[in-house]
This record gives sequence, structure tokens and C-alpha cells, in this order.
Amino acid sequence: MNSQKEAAHLTDESGQAGAAPAATNLRPALAADSADRSSHPPSKSVMRRALNRILHLLCRFLPGATTLRPFLHRMRGMQIGKNVWIGEDAYLENEFPELVEIQDGAVIGLRSIVIAHTRGAGRIVISKDVYIGAGCVIATAGNRRLVIGEGSVIMASSLVTGNVAPFTLYGSDAYKPLARITKPFVASASYEDFMMSLRPLSR
Repeated sequence: MNSQKEAAHLTDESGQAGAAPAATNLRPALAADSADRSSHPPSKSVMRRALNRILHLLCRFLPGATTLRPFLHRMRGMQIGKNVWIGEDAYLENEFPELVEIQDGAVIGLRSIVIAHTRGAGRIVISKDVYIGAGCVIATAGNRRLVIGEGSVIMASSLVTGNVAPFTLYGSDAYKPLARITKPFVASASYEDFMMSLRPLSR
């Protein structure tokens, strides 16, 4: 994928890459997200889904960070470039592997998690020469596209739910409350309804 085209999607409206949306700016963020929608992937047969799960399990525990694991993930339908390193027990999108792209030279640290669906299929692009440290969580929701820009480094145990600009060191251990929830994220709630229900915290 052309890295110049990807760069156009890497910064949110606040100008900050990869930051969680501020509670006071949730509606504009939703509007920006909905402008880049991924088509829902075609349904798979029960046999194909079972095979994908078996391959996924093998990928997590068999050796071969640069050989066998990338090969098995490609068999699942994932788009993986050359010289990709996938650590042990990395959990890479169980349901829609075809919606994850890992470009040349990327490193996925051990026990990292990549989830490209929450109440629907989204898309995740891990660009060329990205380094993702151990225990990271990279997640996007249905109809949303998350891009980690070329050459970026994601620190261990980081949570990434938005785009990361190219050649950026990303990560934080400063956990804090972000917003007040007025509508719980129960099974009947859509992601959009949940996001629209968030309210700013009292100062």
C-alpha cells in the first residue's frame, strides 16, 4: 500500500496522532471515522472458520517468528509483507484476518493483541518497519480504519485505538478516567451509540 496515501489518514482533527478522543470532542471524531468505512467481508463457511481458528492457535505457539508464523497467518488470509517478525502468543484478529495488513519489516511483540472488529469489521494497517512492543493492544471498531504509520515504535503494554503518525514513539503508562458513561456498552448497543453517550468528566 502506498505510504503517502496512508499518511493522509494518520492525524485526527486535534492534530494529535493515536490519542484517544477527548470527551468534549466525541461527535466530530465519530464523523471523521465514519468517512472511511470498510466493506463487510464476505461470510465464510463453517469449515473455513474452523480452519482459521486452528491455524490461529498454531500461529500463537509454534516456533518460527519470521518464517512459520507469518506463513500460517497468510494461509488464514492476512496480508503480510516480507521480513515480518511475529512474537510468541501474539493474538492477531481471529474473525477477519483478511482485514489486517502487516507491511514489510514490521515487528509484532510477544503476547500483543490485534483486534479489527468490535460490533462489525474494521481494518488495521501496520505499516513498513513498525515496531510493536510486547503486550500491546491494537483495536478498532466496525467500519473504522486504524493505521500505524511507517517506522513508528509502540512501547510495551500500550493501548492503540487511533492512528499513529509515521516515525512516532507512542505509548504511555499514565492511565486516567476519560469520560462519564451514560449508556453501558451492552450487547444491544452499537459502538456509535456508546460513543455518542459519553459525557465530559467534572473538573
